[in-house]
Amino acid sequence: MLSVSNLNAWYGASHVLQDIVLDVNKGEIVCLIGRNGAGKTTTLKSIIGLLDKIRGSIVFKNEELLGQPAHRRFSRGLAYVPEERRIVQGLTVRENLRLGLVASPLKAREAALIDEIAMIFPRLAERLDQEAVTMSGGEQQMLAIARAMIAKPDLIMLDEPSEGIMPVLVDEMFELFRNMKQQGTTILLVEQNVELALDIADRAYVLDQGAVVHHASAQALLADDEIKERYCSV
Repeated sequence: MLSVSNLNAWYGASHVLQDIVLDVNKGEIVCLIGRNGAGKTTTLKSIIGLLDKIRGSIVFKNEELLGQPAHRRFSRGLAYVPEERRIVQGLTVRENLRLGLVASPLKAREAALIDEIAMIFPRLAERLDQEAVTMSGGEQQMLAIARAMIAKPDLIMLDEPSEGIMPVLVDEMFELFRNMKQQGTTILLVEQNVELALDIADRAYVLDQGAVVHHASAQALLADDEIKERYCSV
């Protein structure tokens, strides 16, 4: 579904990604893991189109995305949930969900899709008319994921979804990811909790200093304490 080849990216004069190569197959959960500053978030931002200075190839569903704006990538079925969530202050939960359909061909089905997403997220269903920023951090993270899911993307990229979330909500969130996979959603996941991420993933790429240094099945990486210690400690 997604094939990234020789991806390079710069922040100013700083060469932050160096020839990244990765693939995500339909129906998989693939993780990007590595220490802080390894290039994981930059890789996701490059794929969704939020960086200006990049070179290489990003092919999604047989279409080259390099050079296309972020909204075009979204309309093709690629969604992104950033680490900072970007819940819009002053809007209710329902209104934030509606933003996920602004550039979607499914916008005409807005009311039905909000009802559908509310069934998946019962915590949000109880708060549809509540101002979104008054919810807990975990509930806001669920809203960010729901807002990305509502347009039924083929692939959703998640950046550190468990960051700052209480453990009970983290468990609930990762059970949701398992269910999403079972229902056909493909996931590219950046997650600080390596053990938790690898437990639900099919495969993982290890990044270090802006380059892929290891690629293996999630189960193989779970069993490789040396790799985890060398590349994945914060």
